[in-house]
Amino acid sequence: MKTFRLARVAEVIREAAAKAILLELKDPRVKNVTVTRVEVSADLQHAKIFVSVMGSEKEQNLTMHGLKSATGFIQSRVAQQLTTRYVPRITFILDHGVKRSIAVSQLLQAERKLREQTDTHTAAEDSEADQETPDLEADSEHKDRETDQETSNLEANSEHPDPPSPQDHLPPTPDR
Repeated sequence: MKTFRLARVAEVIREAAAKAILLELKDPRVKNVTVTRVEVSADLQHAKIFVSVMGSEKEQNLTMHGLKSATGFIQSRVAQQLTTRYVPRITFILDHGVKRSIAVSQLLQAERKLREQTDTHTAAEDSEADQETPDLEADSEHKDRETDQETSNLEANSEHPDPPSPQDHLPPTPDR
């Protein structure tokens, strides 16, 4: 089956399942649920609905149990939206991607703060070092210029043979 059709079916399933979970499901165990994505098999017989649940591990397990018990209800709501011969069998899978992305962003923020602190300390130390040793920098710049000049002189004095022309590589043409 074509991938764009599978993607469209997956999107319809995601929207119908999200709407059913958010607005129509009355199970008190199911709360703080976000439908992140849906994967549909090529024969449209099975659909994996990935959900993200915010809360503790216990709340996540409780919500997943509530979703498992409401699978038939959600599948009937999906069947109302789909116009296919078969309605896919739905399974819910806990998606840890959102929690991982939050954890990564927190780590990046902590690293950014740490770098800002070390940059302010390093900048202060660098300014003190610059005031103490200005002659060393001028010396190293002078040596760099001398090295560059010597290299250019060597390149100018060396004899480079002319590169071969494309005519040299062609086979001789037969005389007619």
